Amino acid sequence: MAEKACVKRLQKEYRALCKEPVSHVVARPSPNDILEWHYVLEGSDGTPFAGGYYYGKIKFPPEYPYKPPGILMITPNGRFMTQKKLCLSMSDFHPESWNPMWSVSSILTGLLSFMMDTSPTTGSVNTTGEEKRRLAKSSLAFNCKNPAFRKLFPEYVEKYNEQQLSEQRVSEQLSAESPHEENSRSKIEKGANAGEDMKSVDSPKDARGNRKQPFPTWMMLLLVSIVGIVMALPLLQL
Repeated sequence: MAEKACVKRLQKEYRALCKEPVSHVVARPSPNDILEWHYVLEGSDGTPFAGGYYYGKIKFPPEYPYKPPGILMITPNGRFMTQKKLCLSMSDFHPESWNPMWSVSSILTGLLSFMMDTSPTTGSVNTTGEEKRRLAKSSLAFNCKNPAFRKLFPEYVEKYNEQQLSEQRVSEQLSAESPHEENSRSKIEKGANAGEDMKSVDSPKDARGNRKQPFPTWMMLLLVSIVGIVMALPLLQL
């Protein structure tokens, strides 16, 4: 069980956190256990984590603030292992460096800063920027499958539902526009083919011009008669 001083200290820090929230961080104690806090880190712009929502837990010892808490990450992120205690100066990995003056706010600020960094530590992993961006994109969907997350962070569940609804509307709009575009394309192609077919068919006038005219019979007979007369003239002179 938590000591009275520990409970009082955590309650005070929660009130302070509600009054002055930490940028890009949301944290709340479990309704049933003041020693277990749940947090969400929002990836900073300009980093591979931008657009990501990283869910994790902080477990305080009953002797807090005289002993440091344990910190772990639940959401796959490409920076830290999941479900493993993180080795940080403000975690129970290094009790010798713990300062009782540190608060939940300072712990979360330090955690967010260290996550955006690339320094290796126990519990960290090495991944590409592309992998981090892929995990950031899928982080909210992953979190919303967790019952504890859904219960403690309804605002993020609502954000996820809005994203899904927006994507669904875009998909439906594209599906509705697709048949119209295909019909328009089909009409254009049919019009072009019809034009080519019209070009291939000669008009009656062109057909008459292209058809060879036969040599008139009467002209043939006239030429034969003239030739015959010319050949008969010498005989007539005799």
